[in-house]
Amino acid sequence: MILSVNNIGKSFHEVPILKNVSFHIEDYEKAAIVGINGAGKTTLLRIIMGELPSDEGLVTVAKDKTIGYLSQQEAVSGENTIYQELLLVKQHILTMEQQMHTMELQMKTLSGERLSELMDAYASLTHAYEAENGYAYKSELTGVLKGLGFSSEDFDKPVSTLSGGQKTRVALGKLLLQKPNLIILDEPTNHLDLASIAWLETYLLNYKGAVIVVSHDRYFLDRIATKVIELDNTKATVFAGNYSAYAAGKEMLRTAAYHAYLKQQQEIKHQEAVIEKLKSFNREKSIKRAESREKMLTKIEVLEKPVEVHADMHLKLEPKFQSGNDVLQVEGLSKAFGPLSLFENLSFELKKGEHAAIIGDNGTGKTTILKIINELLAPDNGTIRLGTNVAIGYYDQEHHVLHPEKTLFQEISDDYPNLSNTEIRNTLAAFLFTGEDVFKVIKTLSGGERGRLSLAKLMLSEANFLILDEPTNHLDITSKEILEDALNAYTGTVLYVSHDRYFINRTAHRILDLNRKTLTNYLGNYDYYLEKKDEQLAKIDTASLPLNSRKSGTADTSSESKQDWKTQKEQQAAQRKRENDLKKCETEIETLETRNAEIAELMASPEICTDVAKLQELNREKEEIDEKLADLMEKWELLSE
Repeated sequence: MILSVNNIGKSFHEVPILKNVSFHIEDYEKAAIVGINGAGKTTLLRIIMGELPSDEGLVTVAKDKTIGYLSQQEAVSGENTIYQELLLVKQHILTMEQQMHTMELQMKTLSGERLSELMDAYASLTHAYEAENGYAYKSELTGVLKGLGFSSEDFDKPVSTLSGGQKTRVALGKLLLQKPNLIILDEPTNHLDLASIAWLETYLLNYKGAVIVVSHDRYFLDRIATKVIELDNTKATVFAGNYSAYAAGKEMLRTAAYHAYLKQQQEIKHQEAVIEKLKSFNREKSIKRAESREKMLTKIEVLEKPVEVHADMHLKLEPKFQSGNDVLQVEGLSKAFGPLSLFENLSFELKKGEHAAIIGDNGTGKTTILKIINELLAPDNGTIRLGTNVAIGYYDQEHHVLHPEKTLFQEISDDYPNLSNTEIRNTLAAFLFTGEDVFKVIKTLSGGERGRLSLAKLMLSEANFLILDEPTNHLDITSKEILEDALNAYTGTVLYVSHDRYFINRTAHRILDLNRKTLTNYLGNYDYYLEKKDEQLAKIDTASLPLNSRKSGTADTSSESKQDWKTQKEQQAAQRKRENDLKKCETEIETLETRNAEIAELMASPEICTDVAKLQELNREKEEIDEKLADLMEKWELLSE
């Protein structure tokens, strides 16, 4: 066990946030902490890290274990370049390199015993250098930077010139390179694009340490989590498995709790009816029996009625009128900012009722496409045509549709003057703004609150074509599920940009992948896109070749092209096989290392340490595992190269 959290309690201004929160994290375990906004997830992480004192309870970290923590606001500063900033983590390796270089120079001038002593010291130092992955630290550092979305050209950029999101990515890179025994990450995917999130998933899955992650990215949690710790109503409940297993388990628990509540209520009503009947007999014996039952009834611990998680927030999207079958036609769309060309000659169309998601790396122009369709930006080339009776409802991730100086009430009443005060309050209450909340000034709201207000305006718009830019940003998981259900029931047309793969999987019928300045169409959800994207990209590569390369008048050229294509496919197949073999190898190593740790615990236990026969049996098994591990490590090194 690497971390133990026992009966943690915390209140702010006498309002309890956490009560009797307990769980533990084993070596190599990957755990997720989930809960609605305000449930206390970040508070719990800060208590674990000692940044915030708990009111009660104890956090215990195993001896000689290290913890690395990345908060939501974590960032780097200073005048270092990106590469230099990450290189700080490897300073001990640089020191070793300098020492080795000094020793090598000294060897040229020494002889005899002093040379022998220096050679021994040099051998010891090079062994330590190798153990610290000294010969590969540069490629490791480069791999982390590229995995987090930085190009080679970015490496020399000063940290001071980066955006807040980029600084957070640099901080994440530094933490990953430190390789603590336990990594704690608070919303690590917020500033990553899809490719970087996928890279981080793979990195954490193969990480030789434990991980605790707080995230609203359910696809991410599905891939990496082996345990889910839910914070709900101040309490913690632990579920085995990934996010989907947790969601199914939670629903089973809720159903069981609801049935238990109904059964108890039925029993209480039955007892009350019996008591009333006994009293109606008006006999001493009957009255005593009634009083006895009443006393038993007062001792029952009445179960609370389980609250339906979607009961508080109500989102219903419905077009006021239907559009024609042709909703949107985009032809030859191009856009550049100065020398930076985002996309060229884009063409696509949307039909009535389609739900399409635009995906792609950061900076490829996804939001720009939405702004051009909404006439907030002018294209360099191309045309945008809307169909008959199309009414657009726009959700902007920066919430420019909101007026910062207005109150929530004014924001709704000014845009929808025909609504009564009661109707405005009811609309805001549907998005969890009640009482005096409606008179808050918009500029004082959090990102999540502004998102809910923008959704409220979207609901009132009664549009038949919704254009949404990152609609799930700042929403907790429950709010995302409400939005997903509303969009799935929506009969109009939807076009949106999102990095939330779980959301895309549930709501999109079609994926438009913005890659290499063009859009590739996939008629399916995100899982279908993953299955087909390599095949589609290969077609694009072939189509982009010069015409005389694709279609030659001579048999020799045709034969050569086929051979090149065949060779390329063989190389791709060989690469996929290597990657699969590497993954299998890593899984086997992890399984054997886990078993080795179990054997060590067993051999140290009081029951077994006195049993000679059992000790011998375990020792033989350990020796066999060590031999297999040595072979696997060698195989892993070859495959990695």
